[in-house]
Amino acid sequence: LHNPTKTLHSGATMKSRILIALAACLCLFSQASLAKEPLLETEHMRVYSVEGEFATYREALEMAITNRGIVINNVAYIGNMLKRTAADVGGKPLYQEGEALEFCSAVISRRMMEADIHNIVFCPYIVAVYVTEAEPNTVYVSYRRPIPVGDDASRESLMAVEELLEEIVQETLDAF
Repeated sequence: LHNPTKTLHSGATMKSRILIALAACLCLFSQASLAKEPLLETEHMRVYSVEGEFATYREALEMAITNRGIVINNVAYIGNMLKRTAADVGGKPLYQEGEALEFCSAVISRRMMEADIHNIVFCPYIVAVYVTEAEPNTVYVSYRRPIPVGDDASRESLMAVEELLEEIVQETLDAF
């Protein structure tokens, strides 16, 4: 009637399956919660790098912005401008591709300017995506960090801008 070997084997198999499932969940959770670390960070900028194609990450950046209900005000085609003017100014090629997307968040921008009317200088926000001539398989995504100035309310509002920029960049980098 009762086979202890079968019960032991089934119990061991069940424990193994549970442990494997838990390990898989922990692995997925830890990967999802790990933010990419910046390649370069100063008080003025934060730069990330990832292997891939420019178009892929450029599209991911646009989606990370617009999925938040934010409108992109302008796209600066900096790489193209530098290519076009290189002969006139005697410059060497710098970028294979290079764009800067400009945008503002109505909610965060309003809070920032209500905190200090002069914080208008921190808008629009800009995130750049580019590939250099020197590293054609590396895509860089970077942004200008708002400097937390003014009183507590102003500094807090400017830190919220940086949090938004960081979230957008992390979403862009995690897209693939």
